[in-house]
Amino acid sequence: MTKQYLVTGGAGFIGSNYVHRLLGRGERVTVYDNLSRRGTDANVDWLRQQHPESFQLVMADLRDYDTLAQAARDVDVVVHLAGQTAVTTSVTDPRSDFEDNALGTFNALEAARRAPSNPIFLYSSTNKVYGGMEDVAVVEQETRYAYRDFPLGIPETQPLDFHSPYGCSKGAGDQYVRDYARIYGLPTVVFRQSCIYGPRQMGVEDQGWVAWFIIAALTGQPITIYGDGKQVRDVLFVDDLLNAYDAAIARIDVTAGQVYNVGGGPSHTMSVWAEFGPILERIIGHPISTSDSDWRPGDQPIYISDVRKAGRDLGWRPIVGVEAGIRRLYDWVVARQHLFV
Repeated sequence: MTKQYLVTGGAGFIGSNYVHRLLGRGERVTVYDNLSRRGTDANVDWLRQQHPESFQLVMADLRDYDTLAQAARDVDVVVHLAGQTAVTTSVTDPRSDFEDNALGTFNALEAARRAPSNPIFLYSSTNKVYGGMEDVAVVEQETRYAYRDFPLGIPETQPLDFHSPYGCSKGAGDQYVRDYARIYGLPTVVFRQSCIYGPRQMGVEDQGWVAWFIIAALTGQPITIYGDGKQVRDVLFVDDLLNAYDAAIARIDVTAGQVYNVGGGPSHTMSVWAEFGPILERIIGHPISTSDSDWRPGDQPIYISDVRKAGRDLGWRPIVGVEAGIRRLYDWVVARQHLFV
């Protein structure tokens, strides 16, 4: 049965990929986006080329509650992806970060709560809600850090410890979304996402590091490695994330009110440069020069998601291998270098 989707941030990286998938299978979609981020205009043009006249674009801000409520009025599913995405930006401009993430998510929730259809509400949260996890023992290895006591990664039961304004604003939204299921019966699902990467990611130094390193290496832009480059992340190809979204919607009788850590898990990890650098140099065919700088505030030496709960409830697991996914993103950037110069 065809559903009506509202995708906030639908012109962004994850959003445009999901809108493309939804339209491709015949769903009805409204994209709600203020088109403020680099690349969003190109993503809208691409969607229109792929799916002429098949989606509605509402060009507006999350702070515009009335417009957002109107857009959500008759939908079956709200996929809330819009917001400020960089820790460093949140540190320099915490008010805008709060308004985009905390207030924006509250407005989206209220729009959904007041909609007659009582829509499913998916929220794109972040592993940053767990903070620096200074109490979690970490072991330094030759090219990476490792958990001493969490071989399967960090579970959803890890205490929340918002660190940085970004962590606070996303974490506030995370908890509001969870509580709207308990208090109002809104069928919400929170995804605490790790590092998502893939085509249509317009990575910059402050956010989207996998794409940024590829873009910078191909276009000759300087690459700075913050910390020692041995920080470990579990990385998840965007198609695998979208599979999780679809599964959560299909199994909403199980997933409503739940929180899921969603990332590559222990089988899909790499350190941000000590391991990724050699992979990228092998793909690009020459050495890549970098410079070093201090650690950034709130940067975790390691974060790996324990994805077993998502596996149990969603019947989901990551499929795209790390090097295969990097190659796919690299090929996409190569074909579109004009977007990045």
